[in-house]
Amino acid sequence: MDHVDVVIVGAGISGISAAWHLKTMCPGKSYAILEGRDAVGGTWDLFRYPGIRSDSDMHTLGFMFKPWEEARAIADGPSILNYVNQTADEHGIREHVRFGHQVKSASWSSQDAAWTIEAEHQGQQVRLSCNMLLMCGGYYKYDDPYLPDWEGMERFKGTLIHPQLWPQDLDYQGKNVVVIGSGATAMTLVPAMAQNGAEHVTMLQRSPTYVVSWPSQDKIANTLRKWLPGKLAYALTRWKNVKNDLDFYHRTRTEPETVKAELIGLVEQSLGSQYDVEKHFTPSYFPWDQRLCLIPDDDLFDVINDGSASVMTDTIDCFVEDGVKLASGEVLKADIIVSATGLQLQIMNGVALSVDSKAVNLPDHWSYKGMMLSGVPNLVQTFGYINASWTLRADLTSEYAARLVNRLDETGNTIATPHLRAEDQDMPARPWIDDFPAGYMQRSMHLFPKQGDRNPWRNTQDFGEDKRLIRHAHIEDDVLEFTRAPASHAKSKAA
Repeated sequence: MDHVDVVIVGAGISGISAAWHLKTMCPGKSYAILEGRDAVGGTWDLFRYPGIRSDSDMHTLGFMFKPWEEARAIADGPSILNYVNQTADEHGIREHVRFGHQVKSASWSSQDAAWTIEAEHQGQQVRLSCNMLLMCGGYYKYDDPYLPDWEGMERFKGTLIHPQLWPQDLDYQGKNVVVIGSGATAMTLVPAMAQNGAEHVTMLQRSPTYVVSWPSQDKIANTLRKWLPGKLAYALTRWKNVKNDLDFYHRTRTEPETVKAELIGLVEQSLGSQYDVEKHFTPSYFPWDQRLCLIPDDDLFDVINDGSASVMTDTIDCFVEDGVKLASGEVLKADIIVSATGLQLQIMNGVALSVDSKAVNLPDHWSYKGMMLSGVPNLVQTFGYINASWTLRADLTSEYAARLVNRLDETGNTIATPHLRAEDQDMPARPWIDDFPAGYMQRSMHLFPKQGDRNPWRNTQDFGEDKRLIRHAHIEDDVLEFTRAPASHAKSKAA
């Protein structure tokens, strides 16, 4: 059986970050990336719907170690995919990727201080072992998007699709399109299809979302790049944007009414006094109680103003042959219906985990610093932020994993396992993502690990706090136990 020091599951942004940190900080360690698909890029290779783009600026969605050098900070999907692939090639990471390897299970042996990974490759079972397992495969099921069971769906004579499974040959020229949803995907699709040949596009939402228009180009970043070395300009821009985002998020917690009024006021400026902003763009919750949607350069508002798109706020009664019947009785005519209704969340890539032959039931375990699990050795998982760029957390997690690998070597140990302290035994359990009532989260939180009410058992969703808790804190604490396997010759070095 093949053996490497570290196995990384997933070759998207998180996996490439993990590989770079390992190569840079642990140059003597061998590693392999197991990727279920046949390409590097993860989300950015999977999604191919019209207008696919980032909803975070690329100075924070980009890697901390590779400057984003394009003028557009709100970038399109192909540009991001190219950036991730460039990173993999520039740092010799691609040669470590084993494509078409769908990981099915991972079993830990304390006797050997090793994980045994079972994957499926071209219909055959493949096994390999490692000392450290990094789960970097994202947070949703690639082949199983969320699709509500609307009444009468079978009656609809047109085309019903989900953005996650977008058909590349879809012709929407001159067609009436209804996009169901009010999240980032819907707000990307509507202007893209309206501007590129659809007869009319309607965004059908059950309730409004906060929408913030932002320049697609960061003028300060582009100016800094003209006068400063690329890495310095990028670092300064990244610091600026992170600080601005954290400051804004803090204001939503301390001045929710004021921030709400400001955001709604900006929408009113863009759509005019005659538009019913209260009905279509004024949520019932405060900003960042759920995710805000970022649109570049007013693109959604522009297509609403020119009449090529519209927003309908209502609930679906049923599907009919030629569209959707609403609770109000109105029928939205459609040739194409796009169900931009969200994701099916998944943690640990759906991999079946076991420790010393005992199955790991994730909800029974506590989340250690949002990265490891109580009672589960030598496993680090990446899960980004819901209120900031995914990559900010991915880079922090990757850096921590590399430090952990090195610290085990430095102390002569082979196993790192978080354990509850005596004072933590009666700790109240909270959902892994707390106080975020978005439907796609609430549908799946019962399947996730739990978090506590104190560090290091909190999953903070706060980049500033996480830097202190993860980057600047010592690896050893009174929770993370270091031990050595009985088989002290535990495997190292790769084939």
